[in-house]
Amino acid sequence: MDGGILISYKVLCEGDFYSSITIEELLKNENILKLIKSEFAKGHRNIDISFDKSNTAIELVTKKDIQTFEANKNDYADILVLAEEDATAKKLFKKDCSVVELVDIETFSNK
Repeated sequence: MDGGILISYKVLCEGDFYSSITIEELLKNENILKLIKSEFAKGHRNIDISFDKSNTAIELVTKKDIQTFEANKNDYADILVLAEEDATAKKLFKKDCSVVELVDIETFSNK
């Protein structure tokens, strides 16, 4: 069966930001509570905010463009190298941006 692989990746930089906070941590902040109440319960008094304590996390990350390219299905073992070569060909590597992170790998067949 003929087919290929669609690879998605992003280029990471040294100055990229990543942080994670839980809903519980977020709602401990009085300014956040006031903002939520003023936006969603405007004009009401004695409002209490509760939440499910399943520790749902909110991630704050640097937004990145997702790059894609196609490769032969026989090149599966070399996907990371091929992604780096694609980033180099597209001139995506810069001074502090030299790492590729694979985002998704999809297989497809040619019919």
